[in-house]
Amino acid sequence: MPGTTTAPTSPHDTPAARSVPTRRQALATGAAALGAAAWGLPRLARAQGDGKPLRVILPLSAGSGADGAIRAISTSLAKALGQPVVIENLPGAGGITGTTQIVRAPKDGSVIGVVSNNHVVNPSVYKNIPFDSLADITPITIIGATPFVLVAHPSVPVKTVQELIALARAKPGVLNYGSSGNGTILHLAAAMFVDQAKVSIQHIPYKGMGPLMNDVLGGQVQLAVVAVAPAAAHIKSGALRALGVTTASRVPSLPGVPTIAEQGLPGYELDGWIAPVGPAGLPKAELQRLYAAFKAAMEMPEARDALIAQGYEIKLTPPEPAAAFFRSEVARMAQVVKNANVTMD
Repeated sequence: MPGTTTAPTSPHDTPAARSVPTRRQALATGAAALGAAAWGLPRLARAQGDGKPLRVILPLSAGSGADGAIRAISTSLAKALGQPVVIENLPGAGGITGTTQIVRAPKDGSVIGVVSNNHVVNPSVYKNIPFDSLADITPITIIGATPFVLVAHPSVPVKTVQELIALARAKPGVLNYGSSGNGTILHLAAAMFVDQAKVSIQHIPYKGMGPLMNDVLGGQVQLAVVAVAPAAAHIKSGALRALGVTTASRVPSLPGVPTIAEQGLPGYELDGWIAPVGPAGLPKAELQRLYAAFKAAMEMPEARDALIAQGYEIKLTPPEPAAAFFRSEVARMAQVVKNANVTMD
């Protein structure tokens, strides 16, 4: 998740972004603070011992990457908490529907949510949101991140980012790219590439990852930015061609694929992260309890291995650095949306 922010072409290099810690600074601080005595490991079972479940609202559909990740660690989380964990999917409006219920939840640690990149994107792409994406939540931790990769159907005569840029400049408006939906993080990842590369490529929005992947594999759409984990097998089989990964450094599962940044777009960096949050005003004792539970769960091999198998890099971040990361990402995504001229239909 950390990335380079010093290049003058980077979307980080704005007054708004400079007023808050960068992704690298926020999460580096988080990693360093993991063993800090201030957070310790308080007793994880709820003080009242009522045995009631922890309700986890996921503002995304069942089968999404975040859904699979949180379900993969739910058993370990329940063990760490000493109480059942019940996951409830409340998708809609790019995550706004479910997040509205998170911010309105009781401030006692009985209800939390798990959000992803859309949470920090939505303030810039939706005109009316019934909550403040920063003031109305309490970040608990950033669990980890999964890399994305820019892929092309083999019918597109390019093998590198440089070749793609040259082709797009020679044939402006002829190429197209698909996304999982207008305003989603995969749309922004591709739009950010188009903006920084100074090319004209048509956007074709889909309703979710499934239809997008089907049409990229079928050649109905030529390009897309997708998660590495579900794309890796298709890349290895030759059904898709990997042009560049979106992260600041190369991805272990695709060691031969260079980053987009090292192919002429310095400062380009984006990945998909997941973060448990509570409503604003969550008492510090509950915040500590919940963070300690996630930390203990991620120390269990079954949870850690399950996330790694799904393509996640574990970067458990304490609450204060997590809050700084949220502030940084809201500012950064606002600039990305502005630069790429992304609007909702």
